[in-house]
Amino acid sequence: MRWRYTLSLVGAILLCVGLSMALALGWSLYDADTGTGPLGLSMGLTLAVGLGLLVLFRDSRAAPMTHREGMAIVAVGWVAAAFAGALPFWFAGTFGGSFTDCLFESMSGFTTTGASVLTNIEVVPRGLLFWRSLTHWLGGMGIIVLSLAILPFLGVGGMQLYRAEVPGPVPDKLKPRIKDTAMLLWKVYLLFTVVLALLLWAGGMDLFESLCHTFGTMATGGFSTRNASVAAYDSVYIDVVITVFMLLAGLNFTLHYHALRGRPLVALRDPELRFFLAVFAVATLWSAWDIWGTSYDSFAQALRYSAFQVSSIVSTTGFATADYELWRPLPQCLLLLLMFVGGSAGSTSGGVKCMRVMLLLKHAYDELYRLIHPRAVSRIKLGGRPVDQGVLNSVAAFFLLFLALFLAASLLVAAMGVDVLTSFSAVAACIGNIGPGLGGVGPTDNYAWLPGAAKWVLVLCMLLGRLEIYTVLILFVPEFWRK
Repeated sequence: MRWRYTLSLVGAILLCVGLSMALALGWSLYDADTGTGPLGLSMGLTLAVGLGLLVLFRDSRAAPMTHREGMAIVAVGWVAAAFAGALPFWFAGTFGGSFTDCLFESMSGFTTTGASVLTNIEVVPRGLLFWRSLTHWLGGMGIIVLSLAILPFLGVGGMQLYRAEVPGPVPDKLKPRIKDTAMLLWKVYLLFTVVLALLLWAGGMDLFESLCHTFGTMATGGFSTRNASVAAYDSVYIDVVITVFMLLAGLNFTLHYHALRGRPLVALRDPELRFFLAVFAVATLWSAWDIWGTSYDSFAQALRYSAFQVSSIVSTTGFATADYELWRPLPQCLLLLLMFVGGSAGSTSGGVKCMRVMLLLKHAYDELYRLIHPRAVSRIKLGGRPVDQGVLNSVAAFFLLFLALFLAASLLVAAMGVDVLTSFSAVAACIGNIGPGLGGVGPTDNYAWLPGAAKWVLVLCMLLGRLEIYTVLILFVPEFWRK
């Protein structure tokens, strides 16, 4: 393990974070709000630390990056980015001097979780709110992928970083050079961002609100500039636009690339896309039917709110237009189950991912088939292609680790005096990078009242969920540190 090399690349990531603060600082200067000083100080400190690490520890040797170094850079880099992102809130005193809350909000932003400890969002200076939403946008496609796209010297051995950060069992490589793949993905991401911002601006939001909600939508994050989230606008147009783009953000971005290149059939033939849309359609219609006549008088109204909440949860965005805790038990159970499913592999969403769920279901069916036909030779296929046994083993291990961590973290939070429903749903919402849960962390509540120790547990859950568990846990395996 070349720690000098690792720390130098962590410094490069911090440089990206520090330069990004300039956008929020510019907005703060335009508004002349009280966030200017904290943002300027945070930017200067982050750039200084990043440049220092890059210069002091840069390794001139051109040896390829190892798999272990890639894992370490991603995990350490993400933690470093979260600490840097917490500095503006800390210097501004946004959370009354609690660094735990500052880190919670920052980690929630970069991991696109959207769980918040802000009790009154609308009194926070707009420069800080812009930075809060911008952390979503940066974390959505990944700080590491951003670094690969704009810093050419990270292209050496970059596949290790890409594989460690991009969510999904098999990351797609669109170009021979990983730097070119990262650049293509960011171009698609930026294009969708611009289109959505213009649509929301045309729908009645001002430029600031349209940008912040665009960042939260495309990153499937969920931070809003309003206390009531998207419900504050009470607009059918805004609900429909955000619903559509939450679904788009929950799909594999390589499919968007192929569609934009004039190959829409590649996307339509994708089995994961069909599974994702089928889950959305069934959950939406079933929920709408159940709340029609109880929570809403017309089926059109029930369908509107059901579609928004289902797309928000299954894409792990976390926006809200209704308090679904007031709905009947069935739709609440459906939403809780969707927290574990998540979006597509290669998207900005969290959760287990549809591809893994599909492979687990196919594997379970294959085992039943073998019981009936013990001598049969069968291969699990996805999209007409046989799935490698190594991928199946990885998916099974991931699911087991996901459940084990979910249960362990839920027990820890419950041991701190938090009720059972809140404990389980808060951990599910954080490890799945969703944001709102049920009970005391529902769509109209937040995480501010939780004990400080519980917040640290949930911060770790956010990081584990965003980096697909393996990248973080591998650091605690003794063999990782042995030669």
